[in-house]
Amino acid sequence: MFDPHVHMTSRTTDDYRAMNAAGVTVVVEPAFWMGQPRTHVGTFEDYFLSLLGWERFRASQFGIRHYCTLGLNPKETNNPDVADGVIALLDHYLEKDGVVAVGEIGFDDETAAEEKYFLLQLELAIKHELPVLVHTPHRDKKAGTLRSLAMIRESGIRDELVLIDHNTEETLPLVLDTGCWAGHSIYPETKMDEARMVALVKQYGADRIIINSAADWGVSDPLKVPKTAQAMLDAGIAEALIRTIVWDNPLAFFAQSGRLDQEEAVADVRIDQRQAFEGNSVLRGQTPVVHD
Repeated sequence: MFDPHVHMTSRTTDDYRAMNAAGVTVVVEPAFWMGQPRTHVGTFEDYFLSLLGWERFRASQFGIRHYCTLGLNPKETNNPDVADGVIALLDHYLEKDGVVAVGEIGFDDETAAEEKYFLLQLELAIKHELPVLVHTPHRDKKAGTLRSLAMIRESGIRDELVLIDHNTEETLPLVLDTGCWAGHSIYPETKMDEARMVALVKQYGADRIIINSAADWGVSDPLKVPKTAQAMLDAGIAEALIRTIVWDNPLAFFAQSGRLDQEEAVADVRIDQRQAFEGNSVLRGQTPVVHD
């Protein structure tokens, strides 16, 4: 299975181990905010480097392929001290291997600043020929989704390169009426849960439908993709349809970046915990796991 939206920087190595045991073998980690405002552009650069370096290594030590999306999160576009500097950084870092989309971008409070940097990052995606991951707001989600779709049309980016995330029953038909992909974040208590997702799949099928855990430093669950897959199976949804949602669709979407090889994604990751990254190991005295 593929979790196409999970913030692993804020998770533990035990989460990686549990995800792999449950069948998750590929993840995409979107750039996120840290829970408090960043005060320097340089902290974004170190964060981007960690997503491209240490976090990819850490995931591989537990048999998981790690890719990322880079962007200025909607919440942080409202910080004038860093926003323009981050946009300049992105123009460089979006060229890096392992970056499979621009994101997550979009709206939080639907401010003028959020709209400005949403459009700027859509332009960067077009320039770098990358897909886009769009965050829809937690409040007034329908209006935010409609506004996002309007700006996507205005930018000229092709619909098939856009993944609109955090959908609900109210917004899913709006997204499916376009050519965009529709993401759903399965949370313990909010956004979307397993039973509601099962109902949506029964109603709409699997075309352009994607699910993720969106697990981060808050109350969330990095096993929501396998748990939702099991709920679909228990509800009588065909295995082929489930596979489309938890594997084929996210793979096809992010492969549009040209940086996610579908044949490589299927292959097992060789685990060798004797390795280190910049002198750092995931182990704390344990016996290294080594296997093909």
